[in-house]
Amino acid sequence: MRRVILLSWLVVASSAQAADDRTLLNHCKALVAQAPAPDSAEVQHCRQVIKEWTLRDSRMSVDENGRPLR
Repeated sequence: MRRVILLSWLVVASSAQAADDRTLLNHCKALVAQAPAPDSAEVQHCRQVIKEWTLRDSRMSVDENGRPLR
């Protein structure tokens, strides 16, 4: 049941443009941290989301609130 809810949430969050991307990132970090099956499709997807955010953040000169990083 939990997996169905999680998968549904991921589908809705990834397909809806209005969804907060940072919320998805935080959810994925939590999922990866406590994943019972590290090779599941959800975990693989979340690892990709985290990787993309890491690369994106490394190119940004401001944080999520618009304040300069340096």
